[in-house]
Amino acid sequence: MEGAFLAGFSLGLSLILAIGSQNAFLFKQGLRKQHVFLACLICAVSDALLIMLGVLGFGAVVKQFPEIEKIARFGGAAFLLIYAFYSFRSAWKNTHVLDPAGANSSTLGKTVLVCLALTWLNPHVYLDTVVLLGSVSTQYEEASQAFALGAMGASFLFFFSLGYGARLLSPMFQQPLAWKVLELFVGFIMLSIAISLIVS
Repeated sequence: MEGAFLAGFSLGLSLILAIGSQNAFLFKQGLRKQHVFLACLICAVSDALLIMLGVLGFGAVVKQFPEIEKIARFGGAAFLLIYAFYSFRSAWKNTHVLDPAGANSSTLGKTVLVCLALTWLNPHVYLDTVVLLGSVSTQYEEASQAFALGAMGASFLFFFSLGYGARLLSPMFQQPLAWKVLELFVGFIMLSIAISLIVS
């Protein structure tokens, strides 16, 4: 059981360490100190639900009905393109010093919607959590639940560390240039992922 938990934890952590659209958004929320707990919780709980679906065998359903992946791929690409546009526009228009706790605040509803969209409209999330983790969990048979708990634990640890750890860099982001660079960085991440979804 312990070995399965550690295997799930290490694999789950390795899959979400890469910089992606979800991580970039959560990092920005952490810097601004806006709805950080809720954003982290939505990302972690969504990951946990997808991992559970994968371990329960939903990965086989996705393989049998590939059109599900296609719909999610193009829907996610459209959303990411729109988000990239707003990030580039923000980098171009905002020349003043951003106050993370005040200016350009994000409403609670908008934060929730963006978190949900970046998670559930991202086909890579399904491939990583549902298909990959789901298929690997079959190797552990009776210990598959421990494997799933390990992967879920990795998600909670990573997302909350990213969200609350971002504020350590807050002093640097009192400069307008730092925020411009961050907006451009987020925009290019969103754009590159959207392109990869379209051409894949």
